[in-house]
Amino acid sequence: MVITCCEMKTKIKQLLLTVVFGIWLVSAASAGLAKRIDGIISQSSQKKVQFSIHIIKANSGKTVYSHNANKALVPASNMKIITTAAALKYLGPDYEYKTEVGLCGDTLIVKGSGDPLLGDKVTDAKYGRDAGWIFEDIAAKLKQNGIKTIRDIIVDSSIFDDERVHPNWPKKELNRWYACEVSGLNYNRNCIDITTKTAGGKVNVFIEPKTDYVEIINKVRPIQKGKSAAGAYRSQKPNKIVVRGKCKKQVGPFDVAIERPAAFFGFLLAENLARAGINTEGQLIEKATPQDCNVRILAEYSTPIADCLARCNKDSFGLAAEALLKTIAAYTNADKKNGGWAAGRKAISEYLLGLGIEKDEFYIDDGSGLSSKNKLSANVITKVLFDVYESKDWVLYKASLAVGGIDGTIGKYFKEKKYKSKIFGKTGYIDSVKSFSGVCSSRGGDYIFSILANNAKGRTRAAINDIAKAIVDSE
Repeated sequence: MVITCCEMKTKIKQLLLTVVFGIWLVSAASAGLAKRIDGIISQSSQKKVQFSIHIIKANSGKTVYSHNANKALVPASNMKIITTAAALKYLGPDYEYKTEVGLCGDTLIVKGSGDPLLGDKVTDAKYGRDAGWIFEDIAAKLKQNGIKTIRDIIVDSSIFDDERVHPNWPKKELNRWYACEVSGLNYNRNCIDITTKTAGGKVNVFIEPKTDYVEIINKVRPIQKGKSAAGAYRSQKPNKIVVRGKCKKQVGPFDVAIERPAAFFGFLLAENLARAGINTEGQLIEKATPQDCNVRILAEYSTPIADCLARCNKDSFGLAAEALLKTIAAYTNADKKNGGWAAGRKAISEYLLGLGIEKDEFYIDDGSGLSSKNKLSANVITKVLFDVYESKDWVLYKASLAVGGIDGTIGKYFKEKKYKSKIFGKTGYIDSVKSFSGVCSSRGGDYIFSILANNAKGRTRAAINDIAKAIVDSE
């Protein structure tokens, strides 16, 4: 086939027109998106809100919208995006937490791995496990080995340091589930469930799991009219919990964080072994496994990193984020122990700097975003998401994000047909801070976005959601 010079010129002209037309369409779509977002954030209800917004095309990383994109703001739980992405980078997609139970002579040793989902209700429900299954399994393993009596129980939480409470978390909220202590051996979200019930003019307080590890002081009064309300408060004595309020029929169950989670696990283990007919004659000791101990492993309990990422991003489970940060820290230490916030911050900061992000665009304080000292720009988050998007781990990571109209923290939003299952992301909320970052799927492809809002008002969440909808509508 022979193409003449004239035909060649015509084809080139048509190609150029097609390219120009395509560029014009993209530019027009970007301009329309920008106009719509500018309108949303300029509403009178949002005028005093500080926004940092960045939207990029996922297939190229090209910016399609930017508003204070390099301004570092408090990110709230959008900090979890950074933590989970860094965990994948440092630990890998095949990483598993492994809690070991074994014997050193007649001493039972439980060696924690920092697993944040041991005894977690959501995870246990996923795998069809009953509450307390791990204690039943340990008792069964002991019986299979003909053991009816043990001496001491050692709980080894040394994979993490003993700074269990972050210094910049709100002091008045340390008994809440989202501010629970972080230990190398965690169990049941490091919480107990409290329920109050009124019967015969008297209020009773029930806890799950049932244990003498905590002492409950019942200050709840019965009422016949009005609304019930009850709360739990710490006292000067560790794990002495005062329950106050008023109860007509029932309040709860509600989660209350306990102190010294590793000892909590050990105490529950001893109680459950006793019920199974296995005696403990010695002490419960929290310490590192003695180096001269040749531990005979009886059982190993594993949790894949994928489960931790999902609980962290879909459900905003703070303990999972902090455990991932401290695990990164432990694995950067020579002895693979004593993972702490300082080393975790350093490792995550190095990850961000390695992506070419400027130092003044972020400050890492904790892994979950509960600390108001954390600072991120929208540009930081989109760069991190783009890094994961381009990696072999994107399918795994995307599955960890909440899905609009389907599950997680955005399951109640984006129910409309045109948005449902099109928005994948992580929300964030602390006092005066609201955020949302992730990926939107539109007819024109995927868009990576980050929306951070400080001085947030009551209508800011709706404005943020409207921006996400605008992205889906953009092409």
